[in-house]
Amino acid sequence: MKILLAGATGVVGRRLIPLLTRAGHEVAGTTRRPGRAALLRDLGAAPVVVDALDASALRKAVAAERPDAVIHQLTDLSDEDFGANSHLRIEGTRNLVEAALAAGVQTMVAQSIAWLYRPGDAPAVETDPLDSSLPPYEGVAALEDALAEMPRGIVLRYGALYGPGTWYAPDGAIAERVRAGSLRLAPSWTSFVHADDAASAALAALDWPAGAVNIVDDEPATTADWLPVYSAALGAPTPGSAGKHAATTGRPVSNAKALDLGWKPQFASWRTGFSQMEGSAAMNGARSD
Repeated sequence: MKILLAGATGVVGRRLIPLLTRAGHEVAGTTRRPGRAALLRDLGAAPVVVDALDASALRKAVAAERPDAVIHQLTDLSDEDFGANSHLRIEGTRNLVEAALAAGVQTMVAQSIAWLYRPGDAPAVETDPLDSSLPPYEGVAALEDALAEMPRGIVLRYGALYGPGTWYAPDGAIAERVRAGSLRLAPSWTSFVHADDAASAALAALDWPAGAVNIVDDEPATTADWLPVYSAALGAPTPGSAGKHAATTGRPVSNAKALDLGWKPQFASWRTGFSQMEGSAAMNGARSD
């Protein structure tokens, strides 16, 4: 197929282009920065320089490419600006969906997140409601509602991305906090996914039915569980405890649906991924569009 990959220079996009081309797809990748066009060519994608927040330009670009499917990996986390990221989820997704529909595209796969479920005792599944009180909800809800307008919209609810180029890389933002001693062992839940596995899920999702799918590894963990392992991998001291009265937050997330669809994470547990960490130039804060 001809695939338009929006956000092609981000952590997932850079990994996804080679997977798509090896699978026999033709790839056009968007970036808003002309200086990144050469990177996209080197990875195997035809560069499309366009800003997803420019609705008119994006509509023209999608019409010109005439893709069979669109994969949405747009993010904006520069300076950990979550407001900017939410704005891109809302406006960028709206523009991308409208451009795709105008071009007759039937299928769109989009990146969402898996840590917005309402509290509960059992691991969260895709039919469980999201928690509207959490700050990212507005942007995530807008993204997922927009995807529902596609003839076939597949929403990938990624867990916390880790691996080279992410905030959890040795030179990433989370690593800096660990070394600074600002994180504490606590009963807060995290479900991780290695960035390589996030990319493989995006490729697989081109053949999946419409709807949301949790993309997380097999081992949800509390901060009290994963942080000592992560700190040791960094060579940093084990952080102290948040205290016996620390409240449990978050919720474990189930990947059963993704497994049933045939996806299997290469890194079944963050334990394996953390043990393989190595210094590499991070793309922390890069807007992947």
